[in-house]
Amino acid sequence: MNSDHSPGMTIIVKTVTRLTAWLILLYGIHIILHGHVSVGGGFAGGVIVALSFIHLMLAYGKEMVFKRISKRRISVWATVGALMFLAIALAGWTDGYFFRNFLPPEQPFHLFSAGTIPLGDIAISLVVWAGLFAVFVALVMLRPDGEDKNEP
Repeated sequence: MNSDHSPGMTIIVKTVTRLTAWLILLYGIHIILHGHVSVGGGFAGGVIVALSFIHLMLAYGKEMVFKRISKRRISVWATVGALMFLAIALAGWTDGYFFRNFLPPEQPFHLFSAGTIPLGDIAISLVVWAGLFAVFVALVMLRPDGEDKNEP
């Protein structure tokens, strides 16, 4: 832990986190947007995006992360993702059946080649990101402050 009693880890860990958290976030977004043409998708990308936020919380402490994103906002993003996924499903239903692809497909193996699948991946990633991060936040909040598990 940090010897000067500031929240979070040492300055080395904070510096590395500052440099890598954005790369992890960008990689998660890449996995989400290219899930229909390569390995990945909404679930895998959502997990990676959540890990970038968890990385920040571990390095800087929960207080810094809660200044930037509130627990309520996490819940709102999960709800937005779930409603977006439901809207995509229902929009297809108006054209004949549940989850029908209502967008015209483009040239195969290109970014916009899968109709509604990328939209579904984005919706799923929001739910997974917010849900996984909320679980981590709940686990952090259950641990009383000042209690070190390594001490006898």
